[in-house]
Amino acid sequence: MTLSSLWSRSPEIPLACAPGSAKPTPHRAATARERLSPQAVSRVTHVVALILCITVPASVFAAEKGNSYNIKYDGGSLQDVKAGMDMKLFIDADKVRLERNKKEVVVIPAASVTEISYGQDVHRRVGTAIGLAVVSLGVGALMALSKSKKHYIGITWDDSGKKGGIAVQADKSDYRGLLAGLEGITGKKAVDSDALTVKN
Repeated sequence: MTLSSLWSRSPEIPLACAPGSAKPTPHRAATARERLSPQAVSRVTHVVALILCITVPASVFAAEKGNSYNIKYDGGSLQDVKAGMDMKLFIDADKVRLERNKKEVVVIPAASVTEISYGQDVHRRVGTAIGLAVVSLGVGALMALSKSKKHYIGITWDDSGKKGGIAVQADKSDYRGLLAGLEGITGKKAVDSDALTVKN
C-alpha cells in the first residue's frame, strides 16, 4: 500500500498536513456570519439597530431628568424674572443653572454658594443675605407668614464679591431630591429656616 493511498483514505486529516502541498489550506470552523444566510444577517442587524434606537434616547432622557427640576421662582436678585414664573433648575457637577423657556438665566458656581435653606422663612434669610427687603421677594414671603405647606428652598451665593440669592418653590415630589443634590455639589448642609427663626 502506497503513502498516497493511505492519505486518500484519511479525509479527517487536515489538508494543511498533506505532503507536497504547495499552498496549505488552514483548517478552521466557519464563522457565525458565514453560517447565517444574508436574510438572517439583515434581520439581526435591524434588531440591533432597533434596540439602540430605543435605549439610547431613553438613557439620555433619564440623565437629563435626573439632574433637572421644575421650580417656581418666588423672588430674589435675578433681573428680568418675576415672582411666580416657572423655571427649570439644573444641578451639574460644579454648578447650579436656572433656565426659563430653554434660555439660561443664571449660573451659580457650587463653590460660591454660602447657604442653602428650606422652610417657610427662606425669603427672610435670602433677603437679609443680599440686602433686599422681605416684601420685595414676592408674594411667597407674605404667604409664608400663614405657615402654608409650600416647599420653599433658598440659595444664597457670593461669586467673587457678587452676591445673589433666590427663593424658589419646588414640587413636593422633588423637594428632598433637590435639597440632597444641592448639598451634594456644594458641601453645605441645608438649614431649617423655621427653626432658626424660632431661636432668633
